[in-house]
Amino acid sequence: MEAAIFDDLTTLADATRSRMLLVLERNELTVSELCAVLQLPQSTVSRHLKTLSDAGWVASRREGTSRFYSLALDERAPAAQSLWALLREQVAGTPAADQDARRPKGVVGRRQAKSQEFFESAANQWGRLRQELFGHASHLLALPALLDERWVIGDLGCGTGELTATLAPFVARVIAVDRSTDMLQAARRRLREHPNVDVRRGELEALPVADNELDAATLMLVLHHVPDPTAALAEAARALKPGGRLVIVDMLPHDREEYRHQMGHVWLGLGDEQLRRLLTAAGLHQTRFVPMPADPDAKGPALFVCTASSPSVPGP
Repeated sequence: MEAAIFDDLTTLADATRSRMLLVLERNELTVSELCAVLQLPQSTVSRHLKTLSDAGWVASRREGTSRFYSLALDERAPAAQSLWALLREQVAGTPAADQDARRPKGVVGRRQAKSQEFFESAANQWGRLRQELFGHASHLLALPALLDERWVIGDLGCGTGELTATLAPFVARVIAVDRSTDMLQAARRRLREHPNVDVRRGELEALPVADNELDAATLMLVLHHVPDPTAALAEAARALKPGGRLVIVDMLPHDREEYRHQMGHVWLGLGDEQLRRLLTAAGLHQTRFVPMPADPDAKGPALFVCTASSPSVPGP
């Protein structure tokens, strides 16, 4: 213990190293930024940083091509922390330390200005750059984090389970329902790593879901396949808890008659007023219908998203 405290005294006896630690206690800086704050040459700053790092007084982390340094006080023994508290009080009142304390704001400001300069120069191509780096749907895949983690959600007409896989990490349980055995087999393969997913076979017009079991439900590109959408929406309403939400994504009205024969579509899209009437008949309200921006690369009709709620208090 005596040897350790004497080693610390030796390390901190240098005025430059004490100033450096005072700056690094308040700021995480690179070597070049420390040079600007302390107004010292890089060779001097690097030499003192190495001494402090070898003695365990400074921690560093790499970010890209830069390395940032900071005071590593939490890792020090209580005696060393007490020593630093005493030294800080003496050093902080010196003119040099006062000047040092005024410079980091400008130095860090230059760092922020470089970031701002990048975004200003890349503004016109930022969307393309982000898509190249992270994929075209990266910003959308995070949105399920807005959901209540206690919720049970029904993915009605789940198909191969793509939406279910997106929702499952963020909620208590997802009930995935589809009538197709082949689709459900593919869904089970996709969803086998999600223990909170319950895959069920059933018809949308007769859901294998109990009354008031769901906090929210989705009908994702499925309603145009349903011969009796009124019955399917009434079933969704039955399965929702009071105040529960239904989210529908489907095609706006179109004239692609070949979809009836090629893909078994019953309805050539759904319109705002048409869907509002269907939802009202099913006992749902607070309907909101929003056409979605058309994807220039998509070959299918434009889509909409529609939301509606079950009554907050069950009817008599």
